[in-house]
Amino acid sequence: MSAFQHLSVNQLIQMQAESTELQIVDIRDAASYEAGHIDGALNLNNENLAHFIGDADMDLPLIVVCYHGISSQSAATYLNEQGFDDVFSLDGGYSAWHQAHL
Repeated sequence: MSAFQHLSVNQLIQMQAESTELQIVDIRDAASYEAGHIDGALNLNNENLAHFIGDADMDLPLIVVCYHGISSQSAATYLNEQGFDDVFSLDGGYSAWHQAHL
C-alpha cells in the first residue's frame, strides 16, 4: 500500500467545496509558484520544509502539487513518513489544475 493517495483535479475541487481545512503545498520552483498557484497553496521548498512540518496540522488532509503530478508522489511519500496521516498527490499537477480553470 502506498503512503499517499492519488487525487484528481475534480476530487480536489470537491474537497475544497466541502471543507476549508485543507493544506495544499506547491513544490514547484518559486518563479513558477509566483506565476500561478492554487489559492491557499504554500510554496514548500527545502528552506521552509522543517518549519512547515513543525507548524502543520498532521491530521488535516495535505495535498502536494508539482508541475505534472510526478515529483509530488515522492514528496507525498516523504511527508507521510514525517507523520502526516492523510496525504494526496495531485494527478496532473498544477498543469492539470490550470487547464481545468481556464
